[in-house]
Amino acid sequence: MAESESAIDKQAVAQLRAIADRYPQQRSALLPMLHFVQSLEGRLTAQGIEACAQILGLTAAQVSGVATFYTMFRRRRAGTYHIGVCTTALCAVMGGDEILGRVERKLGIKPEETTPDGLFSLEEIECNAACDFAPIMMVNWEFMDDMTPDKAEKLLDDLAAGRKVNSTRGPQIRSWQDTERTLAGLDDGLADEGPSAGPASLRGVDIAREQGWTARPAASAATATDEPVTSAKAAKPAAEKTTAPAKKEAK
Repeated sequence: MAESESAIDKQAVAQLRAIADRYPQQRSALLPMLHFVQSLEGRLTAQGIEACAQILGLTAAQVSGVATFYTMFRRRRAGTYHIGVCTTALCAVMGGDEILGRVERKLGIKPEETTPDGLFSLEEIECNAACDFAPIMMVNWEFMDDMTPDKAEKLLDDLAAGRKVNSTRGPQIRSWQDTERTLAGLDDGLADEGPSAGPASLRGVDIAREQGWTARPAASAATATDEPVTSAKAAKPAAEKTTAPAKKEAK
């Protein structure tokens, strides 16, 4: 689609209104609506922002303020596969910077750029909340865990060749715009595809089961030494604190 063209037609506006109608407070629909705009345009455009603003009774400036706060919303067109490489803290220690460098050389682009064929875009990510699988990459917001530079290069080769690629803890990788439709709340039929948690995340639960550890039942949460506080006892200190000594009568 040319930069001057817009996919925000009457049908798109109707879908945006349908998303807004799902929420008791329609302003709460702004984030999924912005994701839907990205699914159509490949990025956030002025036309998409204005459409969201008109439907929700906001100004374009208010919508832009939200759009520029969250890094998942893009003003530059994303590639078919948006690649994220985490280089924060643990991922960096475990090789995230080396992975990012390999990806940059492989694709011939830097973060916030897109390959000339529009197939890949790249982002250096600030923590993906998956430290137990560090270092990680993301493809269209789907996790690729325990990565290495060689694994990253093979991943890019597979995507470029159109081979099937599955997220480590999620569904098959689809296009970035398809993923944006999912984030807009439109059913993709993939809710049950792929595992939702990996061994590293479940290790604590596994140890508890091996040791026979269980949580204390709610009914026995108070131990034998715990003395329940009655309303009278609870009120007494407050009364003592708030009762001022009587003033002596002046003679």
